[in-house]
Amino acid sequence: MAIPSFLTIYNELISTPTISSVSNEKLDQPNRPVIDKLATWFNDLGFTISIEAVPNTRNKFNLLATYSNNDNHSQGGLLLSGHTDTVPFDEGLWHKDPFKLTEEDNKLYGLGSADMKGFFAFILEALRDMDLKKLTKPIYVLATADEETTMAGAAYFAKHTALQPDCTIIGEPTSLIPIRAHKGFISNSIKVVGKSGHSSDPDKGINAIEIMHLVVGQLLKLKQQFKDKYHNDGFTVPYPTLNLGIIHGGDAANRICGCCELVIDIRVLPENDIDTIFNLVCDTLKPVMDQYPNRISVEHAVIPIPGYECKKDNPQLQNIEKLLCKTAETANYSTEAPFLNKIAPTIVLGPGSIEQAHQPDEFISMDFLKPGKMTIEQLIKDFCL
Repeated sequence: MAIPSFLTIYNELISTPTISSVSNEKLDQPNRPVIDKLATWFNDLGFTISIEAVPNTRNKFNLLATYSNNDNHSQGGLLLSGHTDTVPFDEGLWHKDPFKLTEEDNKLYGLGSADMKGFFAFILEALRDMDLKKLTKPIYVLATADEETTMAGAAYFAKHTALQPDCTIIGEPTSLIPIRAHKGFISNSIKVVGKSGHSSDPDKGINAIEIMHLVVGQLLKLKQQFKDKYHNDGFTVPYPTLNLGIIHGGDAANRICGCCELVIDIRVLPENDIDTIFNLVCDTLKPVMDQYPNRISVEHAVIPIPGYECKKDNPQLQNIEKLLCKTAETANYSTEAPFLNKIAPTIVLGPGSIEQAHQPDEFISMDFLKPGKMTIEQLIKDFCL
């Protein structure tokens, strides 16, 4: 059966809502409808389809589509990967229907048009015109769940797959510039429990804000320690950063503050171990914890995402740079690459601009349509023929 046209596929993907949200269960949507559409189209191209439920999600699924002309189809070849979910949208700020692919002013508008449902339309369009029977190595297409929240889909796939492709391409919108590394993300919630009381007699209470003041002082020392101790010239900001992001404490001027919470953001280098950094935070706060026992707690506000790096001298990276005549760069945003890089050298590379991701009236410039398809064709021919 002939698969639909490029724009029809694109519209089908955009018009099927798959919003991910951890904090608001009412916003969170299943991704199975998109998974089933992809399964139908790749099956029509002769791919073998595997759909698997992802544990610890709200009934979300991964899809793996495989095309191989060899009996041993778990070795070599190319893995093309993308996520099926989108972020929520600001309804009052959109001027277009987020769930309809709208063509206007040489742009395709829609939620997920750039980040990154559209990548699957590019893959299908590239495969449509290829004689897949000539492939000498397998091609895989992975569609994952919950990238925009927990990255559970990619983490689960990487942990359990037996695949060993030669290279993985994650089709995030990089303006078709290969990305070889990005920082990781840690967010810690630090809570202080004091003892409330009337402000006229401070000695009868324990002010949580005053304790948090000491906590902040220690964290600023750690911030400088990160800058002095760790360095990676591959990044514009070549050290881990620590940001004091959110603070809440107290409820009245005439009450001794009983509770205070601080949420920090740490952007770690690829070589930084997540657990080591978390332990550094705890060790840094230990003097204050010892001074105020059982009053300070530290925990992850969200599941941490490690950094990722494909080394400059990696043969697959160098091959892609030569193939595309482009030098790989690094990025500030996070992707599923830390997980998939465990399977095979992973490059983040896709059509569209990251500047449009998570924005009202998200779009992809139609100038990416032809080069996007050609780039995928080049990659498939290079790795699978």
